[in-house]
Amino acid sequence: MSIDRLGLVVHGGRPEAVSGARIVRDWCTRHGIGCVDIDVWQGQGSRLSAHEEARSAGNPDLIVTLGGDGTFLRGARIAAHSDSRVLGVDVGRVGFLTETPVAEVERALDAVQAGKSACEERMVLMMRASKLLEIPTHMEEVLCYGRGPALPRPEQRAPSQGAGEDSWGLALDVTALNDVVVEKLARDHQVSVGVYIAGRLLASYSADGVIVATPTGSTAYSFAAGGPVLSPRMRALVFTPVAPHMAFNRTVIAAADEPVALCVLPHSGRAVVSVDGQPRGILDPGDWIGVAASPRPLRLVRLAPANFYGRLRDRMRLTDAPATALDGEASPMFRPASPFPDDMGHLQLPPPSP
Repeated sequence: MSIDRLGLVVHGGRPEAVSGARIVRDWCTRHGIGCVDIDVWQGQGSRLSAHEEARSAGNPDLIVTLGGDGTFLRGARIAAHSDSRVLGVDVGRVGFLTETPVAEVERALDAVQAGKSACEERMVLMMRASKLLEIPTHMEEVLCYGRGPALPRPEQRAPSQGAGEDSWGLALDVTALNDVVVEKLARDHQVSVGVYIAGRLLASYSADGVIVATPTGSTAYSFAAGGPVLSPRMRALVFTPVAPHMAFNRTVIAAADEPVALCVLPHSGRAVVSVDGQPRGILDPGDWIGVAASPRPLRLVRLAPANFYGRLRDRMRLTDAPATALDGEASPMFRPASPFPDDMGHLQLPPPSP
């Protein structure tokens, strides 16, 4: 792809990210490419919506993030709205989303500019709600403690064609790459939620919270709550309850075209809605949200075939397990030096060794 304008999202607290950002800016200067910092704020209440960030940055073709997965998510929320690609440069510790080492950022940019990179699509979530979401001013400091200023209230997207918006709720300007979470607001009050999948009641849960995740987000909060790991190439919705007070505590995996609705029940305490770890609003009893797969994916820059399972193995320290006795041995089903058999040509496997 040809880069005309680049947006930069930097974790300012990481010296490696700051020095990597200087390399990116110098590269842009040498190639005559505009470079602007995005998703930055100075003081309380100065963060912008994803549309405003993209617009103020001149709608960049490529967004480069330098940090861990949290920094990547900041860039992804803007890229998903502006249809930009994202290159995640890794200076984190347990990241699954960033893959390019900071030492190779210049080589990565050269490859992107020369058209030698690939584009990997990831499913993201969109949201509808019974009302506009917002965080009351007196709660913002507590809910956003340690996160910096809160993001602006999610605005309503332009009404779609067809049935009246009242019957379908409000379409909110929200994009989630990892997950949407509804969880209890007060420690001594659980959240009670009716869960509907594909328009049918599944169950009512009393729990610390409930998570609707993407396959990408299956290694985030959902995993910590006991959910399964899904290949990020899948299209599915992963519903996982958090510490539920009921016998059925399992994850349910829905198809990508089966939306999940969460209704706060009359006897519930108040709940907070978070999107990719960022608090976005408060729900009262009787309020609801609907979460569904977005028709538009996030587009990630990849310089080599993805190795999600190798990354999973490293990040989860599976190299410390007894199975490490097999390290270095070839897969029993795949021989890199031989061609694919006719009946395996349609499978997703690493390319043969050169």
